[in-house]
Amino acid sequence: MDRFVLMQCYVRAVETGSFSAVARELATSQPTVSKNIAALEAHLGVRLLHRSTRKMALTSEGERYYAECRRILDAMAEAEAGVRGEQAVAGLLRISCPPALARHRVMPLVQPFTLQHPGVQIELLFSTRDGNLIEEGIDVAFRLGALADSSYRARLIGTYALCCVASPAYLARRGTPATPAELMQHNCVLLLGSRAGAEWNFAGERIRPQGNFRADDPEGLRVAALTGLGVVVAPTWLFAEELHDGRLSCLLAAWPIEAVPVHLVYPDKRYLPLRARAFIDFVAQAFQRDPCLNGVAVEELGLEPCRQALLDAAV
Repeated sequence: MDRFVLMQCYVRAVETGSFSAVARELATSQPTVSKNIAALEAHLGVRLLHRSTRKMALTSEGERYYAECRRILDAMAEAEAGVRGEQAVAGLLRISCPPALARHRVMPLVQPFTLQHPGVQIELLFSTRDGNLIEEGIDVAFRLGALADSSYRARLIGTYALCCVASPAYLARRGTPATPAELMQHNCVLLLGSRAGAEWNFAGERIRPQGNFRADDPEGLRVAALTGLGVVVAPTWLFAEELHDGRLSCLLAAWPIEAVPVHLVYPDKRYLPLRARAFIDFVAQAFQRDPCLNGVAVEELGLEPCRQALLDAAV
């Protein structure tokens, strides 16, 4: 029994969620993959996976074993690459990121990163869930806002400001609010499933906005603002170009809204794969250069409430 092959089958089964996908990757059959994992469970004397016709889930033993197998396989790949004198940054890198941030800020970094590290394959999962990284086979995940206590390690890679905006056409039709309280007389576009969608905090003055449209993705808020549907509170990076060219206007300059930290989180393991370390460093450097994530853009655009929010966050 080649335990290396069995471990490969198991790790990829966890990461893909499909025995058929593993069979295609390893140029074998689905029954062979199933037999390999059954043999591994028999050798260990524990069940690693709960399997049904519809889904596959890790047991608690399977979760721990997956993390150790992944560490061993990564260390072996890096050792072999080092002996051959090859670049050790290689292998599959699985990343989880909220969809809007992925589209607007992470996707543009994929090509330059893979050009720099051609041995890395990337799977980018567009997700807003704060799932179990080990159970889901995630190497690195982007998190927006305050972090919950967990066993994961985290690196702060940027901070952005929220901004209250509306289109000139909407403001011409409904008027420009002079205070946060006046927003209660406006149509506010809300983000579903978000604390920021239920309550807007303007320098301590909190309101519970009301409106006739909600979306579960910030991209929906952006389109709603541009089409003149109503007032939106969202990240400055989501519509920096529109604020710059005047398609959107920043409101309530005297009331700064909260700033939001951006972290990369990863399992608290001693042996973080080199490809994950390289990606974390690469993204951190890119975000530091991004004016929408380091505070420069809010000054260039004259967005006083955003600038003040970032200053307050730094205190």
